[in-house]
Amino acid sequence: MRRAPEPFSARVLSIVRRIPSGRVATYGDVAALAGRPRAARAVGNIMKGCGRPDVPCHRVIAAGGRLGGYGGSEVLKRSLLVAEGVIVSGTRVRDLDRVRWTQVASRRARPRPRSARAGLRKRGDHGKS
Repeated sequence: MRRAPEPFSARVLSIVRRIPSGRVATYGDVAALAGRPRAARAVGNIMKGCGRPDVPCHRVIAAGGRLGGYGGSEVLKRSLLVAEGVIVSGTRVRDLDRVRWTQVASRRARPRPRSARAGLRKRGDHGKS
């Protein structure tokens, strides 16, 4: 029996909840992670109408580091990002490459369990130096 696919908006909210403090993702990044890479505008509309305290919508920004809107208060969005340590200059996030979050990058950052690393040894190399 197949499960019904999760609605796009639920996938978007789930992804945005995973963006860590001090990091940002673009509307396009979130759309791609949610399985619809050309739906950046739809992500923006979901963020605009969200209003849920458990979803850090302020961490989702426009392409190129622009802040974009935040329920009509770009000043509030800027303040929340600055409070998390994101450097904002004017209406843009500085050093976007440094603070940009992607699910793939966050997975890579986690160390592998010891048992997984052990399986990477060459044949015949049983821990000998």
